[in-house]
Amino acid sequence: MHEVLGPQDVLVRMQEELQRALKKKPAERLWKMVIDLRKCVGCHACTIACVAENKLPPGVVYRPVVEREIGVYPNVSRAFIPRPCLQCAEPPCTPVCPVNATYTNEEGVVVVDYEQCIGCRYCLNACPYSARTSDFGHMYVNKDVPVAEGLIVGRDEAGEYERAANYEYGQEWKRSGKLQSPVGNARKCHFCLHRVHAGELPACVTTCIGRSTLFGDANDPDSLVSELITLPNAIRLREELGTEPKVYYLV
Repeated sequence: MHEVLGPQDVLVRMQEELQRALKKKPAERLWKMVIDLRKCVGCHACTIACVAENKLPPGVVYRPVVEREIGVYPNVSRAFIPRPCLQCAEPPCTPVCPVNATYTNEEGVVVVDYEQCIGCRYCLNACPYSARTSDFGHMYVNKDVPVAEGLIVGRDEAGEYERAANYEYGQEWKRSGKLQSPVGNARKCHFCLHRVHAGELPACVTTCIGRSTLFGDANDPDSLVSELITLPNAIRLREELGTEPKVYYLV
């Protein structure tokens, strides 16, 4: 059938693998991500999809795309590196938390307990990848908060979208403008666990136009990510730190 319809879309394969993984006990699966830098075009669609999925306020970005220029004029080009939380197996951010609000769950994902977090930001300083941000409760309508390219939004009152509750970790978190979770908390990428547990791939994976972001259960030897992380061109950022990231890059 594939000869008639063409090769199977990698999203279809990952979706099938996800359904297979969800049939196992949580402790029996290990989520990992692979980002193929050769296919990333720097469109930032993953960043926007993440903001929309998690209703992130100004200053909170789970998945920035770092850009750098390589080469010497006139022979120059640009390289793009999506940088979510790397979900370290040995995370420097968790042992510094004085209230154990951040920890590694049984699926290998570093998470944050918003009810437990006291906003001390020790974990932000400890992360060597700058993958954590703090939620100060800003909204895009605040006149003192700069948005894209220095523009200031002039409305005085927040719209319905900004007051809508965040939905993360399988729970709703209201944004009423008062100092209550997630306002004041440390926040970060969590592999869209609320989507994954509902049988959907992370928002950044499904939105990537080049299919450069791949996700799955590394404890499944037949999964796509299990194949890719063994390739000789698979690397992890700053491996010399011993953090053992669960996000790999193909170069």
